[in-house]
Amino acid sequence: DVQLVESGGGSVQAGGSLTLSCTTPYLSGAGRMTWFRQAPGKEREGVASMSVNGVPTYADLTNGRFRISKDITKNILSLVMHNLKPEDTAMYYCAAGPVMPYQWSQGDKYPYWGKGTQVTVSP
Repeated sequence: DVQLVESGGGSVQAGGSLTLSCTTPYLSGAGRMTWFRQAPGKEREGVASMSVNGVPTYADLTNGRFRISKDITKNILSLVMHNLKPEDTAMYYCAAGPVMPYQWSQGDKYPYWGKGTQVTVSP
């Protein structure tokens, strides 16, 4: 099994920044790694994804505000978020697995999930 642990969430005001981290004991063997989020009463949505080869993919909702990266030497997947908006408030999850590029945002394709970290953005 691939164990994923998220951290870095918190409460910020609109326009602020946060950096989320997802650690796993063996990041290079985890497959595609993706950040999802889910707000209360809303469906889970893909935010950003990183392929095994380091190719990033972003959902339109990020609008150039987020950047995903991974550090294989430290076994960390990061999501840097700038210019946060109240609508970014959600629980953010890290997911991993052997997922095809065109399926990156389909949560049901990922076998491994972290427990999430809460991001709250106030107006």
